[in-house]
This record gives sequence, structure tokens and C-alpha cells, in this order.
Amino acid sequence: MPRRLRPVRSISAAAGVLLAGALVLTGCSLLPDLGFTGDPEPTATISAPVPEGTAVPSGPALVPDGTAQDNLPLFQSVTAEVWASDQRASGRAYIDALVAAGFDKAAMQVTEDASTVGNAAESLQFSVRWGNAECLVGQVGPSTGDPVTIVVDQLAEGRCLIGKTRLIDW
Repeated sequence: MPRRLRPVRSISAAAGVLLAGALVLTGCSLLPDLGFTGDPEPTATISAPVPEGTAVPSGPALVPDGTAQDNLPLFQSVTAEVWASDQRASGRAYIDALVAAGFDKAAMQVTEDASTVGNAAESLQFSVRWGNAECLVGQVGPSTGDPVTIVVDQLAEGRCLIGKTRLIDW
């Protein structure tokens, strides 16, 4: 008896699929009669004119009144740009790029580019103190892999990095 029911179930299932397909196709042919052609109506876009010669930011921008978290996307973007360049092992390159992006040089710290025996640093850290409580911190280098950027609480005396840092005197 089970052998007899299987063909009947298969035929019923096939008939159901064919019926559903026919209904879908019939429904599609009725859409033009209802005024729907499948092409969306054009929409108007209104935008304010940009004065000639004005640079339009294409990525993250500095948020001077924002939090460190608000400014993390720009910090990350600048870090990634320098990391992708031939200056990736230069702490100064990160500081200069962050200054060019609008961050305050006086609020920055950076570690040395070389070890105490003159080898290239396995890891560079740089930071921007943000307000009275937070820091944007970046870390790059062969031992780091991809750049790391985070927001952390400030340390004592408004510092962001632990240990000896390089004087930013340029």
C-alpha cells in the first residue's frame, strides 16, 4: 500500500507546483493592467549648491565638539592611510597625518621608531588626548598585524600611553 501512495503524493505535489507557477505568471501579466510597469517613478533630489573650490569630505570628518568615540572613525581612517603608505614605520607620519586631519598636536604622544639598540620598532603607538577623560590610541607595526585603534580612559596626569614616549618637537 505505501508504494501506491507515493506516486499519488508525487503527482499531487507536482500539480501544486504547476498551479502555483501558473498563478504567479498570471499575476505578473496583470501588473501592467494595474498601472505597474516595473520601472520606478523618478524621484527628485534636492541638494544645496556647493560653492566652487570647496572641498567636499568623502570620508569621516573631525567632530570637535564630539566625544573620542565620535572621532574614532577619522582616527581609524588616518591610521589606515598611513599604514598603507611607505611611511608606515614612521611615528612622525602618523602624527603629521593626524594634525592634517585636524587633531591637536599638543594633545598627542608617540613612541620611538627604533629600539634601544637601533632596530626598527616592532610596534609603534600614538595617541590623541580627547577632553579630560579619554584617549584615541593607535598601534601599528610588524608585531601588531593590522592597525589597532581604540578609545581608552586617560591615565594619570592626562597621559594616554604608558612608558617613555618621543618628544613631538617638529
